[in-house]
Amino acid sequence: MNYHAIVGCILGTAVGDALGLPYEGISPQRAARLLGPPDRYRFLVRRGMVSDDTEHTCMVAQSLIDAGADVPKFTRSFARRLRWWILALPAGVGKATARSGIKLWLGVSPAKAGVFSAGNGPAMRAAILGAALNDVPSMLNLVRASSQLTHSDPKAEYGAIAVALAAKHSRDYQAIDANLWLDEVVDVVGNGGGELIDSFRRVIRSSETGESTRTFANSLGLNDGVTGYTYHTVPVAIHAWLSNPKDFRKAVTSTIECGGDADTTAAIVGAIVGAGVGREGIPNEWLDGIWEWPRRVSWMERLGESLADSLAGDSSVKSPTLNPIAVLLRNLLFLFIVLFHGFRRLAPPY
Repeated sequence: MNYHAIVGCILGTAVGDALGLPYEGISPQRAARLLGPPDRYRFLVRRGMVSDDTEHTCMVAQSLIDAGADVPKFTRSFARRLRWWILALPAGVGKATARSGIKLWLGVSPAKAGVFSAGNGPAMRAAILGAALNDVPSMLNLVRASSQLTHSDPKAEYGAIAVALAAKHSRDYQAIDANLWLDEVVDVVGNGGGELIDSFRRVIRSSETGESTRTFANSLGLNDGVTGYTYHTVPVAIHAWLSNPKDFRKAVTSTIECGGDADTTAAIVGAIVGAGVGREGIPNEWLDGIWEWPRRVSWMERLGESLADSLAGDSSVKSPTLNPIAVLLRNLLFLFIVLFHGFRRLAPPY
């Protein structure tokens, strides 16, 4: 079961990320005029590429292979990977993550590298921990370690915990029980997460009445798009999951239609739903349409298989590696395409 969930989570992250990327930072109204519906890739002709959402998910998976449930070892491994990831000039890296990466290069310890931010960076890479791990206390310790490495605001951690528990619930239950999932979140975050819990209660009521995810996002005041604030990102993503728990296509597209930080919200939803439906539940044309190197779809599948084998007790498993020169070259091409999209947005239709 875990292999099915792990591979589905990683590939679901990648597909949601790649589909949502061209829509990032655009209002729903303008996105419809400029790009059309999010039913196919629009980043590189009819191909898609991934961004930091997928890359961080892969780094967490690699660190989990390195360390298992050993939190200090996991933190050191992830911090090392984050340092080198920053050095490879990734486009679109979040401010908090960039600052923490620079602090790590300056010799700050991983325990003190996080900056006070409630951004959605920790949430975007948390689902893989819920999809992969059976032991909830170990999972939560690793989610906290992953979160605090870059974001010290407890809100960022609470959002990541909710996503990880959602991915685990999606993996474990054929019929999703929103209230059971919420009870688990409440037990973990306690009174400190009261604002987020209240949002989740609104999410559940809205999804039960059949309200669309975009209508729900508008009710939060996000008419111009979902922001990178984790208390906006995560409730919208959870709404799309609860509304379409086994329909990957609908869950992802309904999230992108909300606009704003579309690649991250779609990556989170793709990860959660992917953990439940596996690779088989993700449209083949979307998997085939990802144009990536060196993190090919086949490489991500191999990563998922290695993680599953490692967690099953195979101590000989090593994390799949990447050629750093290839990553740098790929990132330079990616940056060029991102700049092209940026200039394109200066032109009509507005």
